[in-house]
Amino acid sequence: MSATAQTLRPPSRTLMFLEARAIHELGAFIGALPLLSLAPKGDGHPVLVLPGLVASDSSTRPLRGFLRNHGYAVCGWRQGRNLGLREGVQRAMLDLVHELNDTHGRKVSLVGWSLGGVYARQLAKMMPDRVRFVITLGSPFASSPKATNAWRVYEMASGRRADEQDHRFGGSLAEPPPVPTTAIFSRTDGICAWQGCVEKTSAFAESIEVESSHCGMGHHPAAVYAVADRLAQPEGKWAPFDRSGWRSLVYPDPNR
Repeated sequence: MSATAQTLRPPSRTLMFLEARAIHELGAFIGALPLLSLAPKGDGHPVLVLPGLVASDSSTRPLRGFLRNHGYAVCGWRQGRNLGLREGVQRAMLDLVHELNDTHGRKVSLVGWSLGGVYARQLAKMMPDRVRFVITLGSPFASSPKATNAWRVYEMASGRRADEQDHRFGGSLAEPPPVPTTAIFSRTDGICAWQGCVEKTSAFAESIEVESSHCGMGHHPAAVYAVADRLAQPEGKWAPFDRSGWRSLVYPDPNR
């Protein structure tokens, strides 16, 4: 981990307080459904959606319902609340990816919110032959765990130190997966330092910025549209997100 990543500080108390806007972002998602229906349709491949810390499949229901209606075989993680890498969690996720891949006969796309996105990246590193695409939503994979306002919650929930990494689970967190990867982040994230949620740009990796809270990112209209746009790409024909036209008004330049 770089010195810069190690010295990142958690978001300010002001940004943390502004996380309450996640409720309004859910309302905005519902109101925007007629417009979101114009997002590119899917090709039926399986998509596994992983929730954030202390969240469950209930938190990802709006996103999963939207993706299901857009033509994907969508699945939640089926493990109740995400309390960190407790005994059996890693094995259950690996088994579920195998099950989806075998059942549908197609590679699985992984969409992970916050800690769920960290899991998604590591799963893709362990089974790149079964994973088609990775999308993370406000996932702090490129910074110290203490550059978040949730590290104490993680330690209480998981019973593990926040900076304790199991290198058997995909190796280095910051290393990009060997499959196309999109990191969606927000500079007004009140939980995770946004700099730690940004992917290193490469031929198969990118970052998309949205103006969202952390707790509302999984149902923020701009984030949901970006997820649909990315998943709709034909397998083996990945291209960077196109910010031209109207999209430049919705999606800030992540490199600014």
